[in-house]
Amino acid sequence: MVLGAWLDFDASKRPTQWNAVLQTHTTSTRPPVDLDWSVVRGLSSKLLLAGAGALLLYWTISAVKLVISARGINPLLKQFFNQIASGRVDAAYLLTTKSYRQHVNRQQFIRFLAGLQLNKYRNLKSGRPRIQEGQIMLTVKLKSDAKEELPLDFTFVKLEDNWRVERINRLDS
Repeated sequence: MVLGAWLDFDASKRPTQWNAVLQTHTTSTRPPVDLDWSVVRGLSSKLLLAGAGALLLYWTISAVKLVISARGINPLLKQFFNQIASGRVDAAYLLTTKSYRQHVNRQQFIRFLAGLQLNKYRNLKSGRPRIQEGQIMLTVKLKSDAKEELPLDFTFVKLEDNWRVERINRLDS
């Protein structure tokens, strides 16, 4: 291999510098870098980061949307349990939807509440709301002083800018 002609240099000028260059190029054990592969690697890492960013943005938007749409449910829950605690069961019953009242009459509602034995619970802890088909589901845990828990699954529907209870189920603890 004639590197002198290829590099077009005068060997008499600065011989030590050119010898070092020649030695580096002729004795290198490193394989040549495939330019296409380095471009693909760089591009794939950028695409992976962009995908992760898009996924994070989607989750953030979904979480904000859920929080905004669920606004007003906690006051409704508080009002519902306050009505029951103060003995105004009819007022609590009216916080349910018309559909609920068609399926569960007043007497059934009172029996359901009596079966829950709500008077022994003091604290209410609500879980993470879930959205499904325009409804919001929320698991609520009532806690007693004796550390007993009563999990209830509520489904809420928004009617004319107001949230209403669509369904109440007792969950097994």
